[in-house]
Amino acid sequence: MNSIDYKNILVAVDGSEEAEWALKKAIYLAKLSDATLVLAHIVDTRNFPTIEAYDMTIRDHSETFANELVEKYKTEAIASGIANVKTEVAYGSPKVQIPRDLAKKHTIDLIVCGATGLNAVERFLIGSVSEGIVRHSNCDVIVVRTNIDKK
Repeated sequence: MNSIDYKNILVAVDGSEEAEWALKKAIYLAKLSDATLVLAHIVDTRNFPTIEAYDMTIRDHSETFANELVEKYKTEAIASGIANVKTEVAYGSPKVQIPRDLAKKHTIDLIVCGATGLNAVERFLIGSVSEGIVRHSNCDVIVVRTNIDKK
């Protein structure tokens, strides 16, 4: 394997602009390496109220959004020429699920994520998801800050 070839690339998506930039770069890298692309969205359950007060419509809406999002991106990846595309919707902390659980489950050798996402409050209070992914990952991580389409 060439040092820049990857077999399994995970891209973290949350619907933000920077996650879309990360997706485009992950597609590009997957095409270069003929890699499997795993599209992952984590429903951050830490943002939900306590279980006793939990409104199931919040969970249902979050799950619907997550599934629609990864399916939309899967269609885009396939249309871009990626032969092997998987989707993953998980629950919990993105900082744990992505670098530890999903990376292990899918034998990931590269994680691609946006520098910022939709959750500005979390970035301010406890640090960004991308920072957590970099800190806890055992594989290469690319943190995307630019749009591949901008020249």
